Amino acid sequence: MTKNSKIIIGVAAAAAAGAAIGLLFAPEKGTKIREKMREAANDFATDLLDVIQRGGRQYSDSVDSIEESAKRLKSKAIGKVAELKDRFQDGVEEIKEGAHA
Repeated sequence: MTKNSKIIIGVAAAAAAGAAIGLLFAPEKGTKIREKMREAANDFATDLLDVIQRGGRQYSDSVDSIEESAKRLKSKAIGKVAELKDRFQDGVEEIKEGAHA
């Protein structure tokens, strides 16, 4: 979970707690207070779900990016190994030619 996600969850939780405390001390009927608390809980759950979904997308994007980087590095490494192999073989051929001369 990223730092931003943690902050958003913390702010949402604090807002929900504040709303619940405010409703508990409000001079209204119990049924109205319960309805307001239910709405606040639903809003909190919706916000939390949004944060979780964003985190999931960020995770997926990060995995895709890492996979692409790994593929590029692998391709580069294969190219370098092939280049070194060719240079080595050329060096061996030069030594053989020098030995026969």
